[in-house]
Amino acid sequence: MIKAEIHSNGDKIDGFAILGHSGTAPRGQDIYCAGVSSLSQSAYLALVKHLKRQVRFEQASGDFKVILDDEPDELTEAVFQTMLLGLIEIEKLRPDALQVSRVGETVRGEQNDF
Repeated sequence: MIKAEIHSNGDKIDGFAILGHSGTAPRGQDIYCAGVSSLSQSAYLALVKHLKRQVRFEQASGDFKVILDDEPDELTEAVFQTMLLGLIEIEKLRPDALQVSRVGETVRGEQNDF
């Protein structure tokens, strides 16, 4: 199962962690993993390339973590909320493949905020 953890700083999202694989199909053929990957990587690209925000990220097999270096604002919130809407829709379709959760406040400036 994929676990999507949405991190917040007060009332705004400031990062996320996508952890694991859905296990619903062989590697490279899993539409749920592909959907989650597309949403999370698009959010990362929107933050870095379009909004020019500084982020920290980690990527490993099955894991992708992103945290803003600066305070979230209305534009970053729009990116994160759009990703979250897509993740929630996937979770509705296959709750055995994806679990979305919101976790407590992220502490800024520390290593391994995830």
